[in-house]
Amino acid sequence: MKLPQKNQISYLIIAFIFLALGLYFADRKFSVKAAKDTAVQQLFSSQLKDVDGNPQKISQWQGQFLLVNFWATWCKPCVQEMPELQALSLAFKSKQLQVVGMGIDSPAQIRAFRDQHHITYPLLVAGLEGTDLGTALGNQVGGLPFTVLISPDGRILKHYVGRLKMDELRRDIAQLNLGS
Repeated sequence: MKLPQKNQISYLIIAFIFLALGLYFADRKFSVKAAKDTAVQQLFSSQLKDVDGNPQKISQWQGQFLLVNFWATWCKPCVQEMPELQALSLAFKSKQLQVVGMGIDSPAQIRAFRDQHHITYPLLVAGLEGTDLGTALGNQVGGLPFTVLISPDGRILKHYVGRLKMDELRRDIAQLNLGS
């Protein structure tokens, strides 16, 4: 039985409306949200322990470009990007760009990973506080890895969700006029 053309058009319009609503709500739920105005202040006021148990104030890196990478040892894309972050950290060590890893993991796991992979940039044990910081900085879905590039004056310049595309990150850093 064939439906009258008037009904077919009505069904198509209704289907289109539901499709548009579904896309709208999916985008709102699963996209990176703008950070709260106080998110970077919250980050800089935080103190976390490094993998050796020493307290580290995040504010020690204030006034320079900061690349904050939220990660975990059990997260495959996180582990895959770590050697690239290590190389980036070494390349920009004296050029006002600091890479900091926020481990959402146990201190022992992070320490073992650091030692095994020879990571020299700061790795902090962030735990649940790290999850809260990531959310405040724009990671509404809580996925890892999540990376944020912050300017010396405390503005969020860019969010990176998922495994870093190093070409894109290097282009973004090149625009900061730090050199390579």
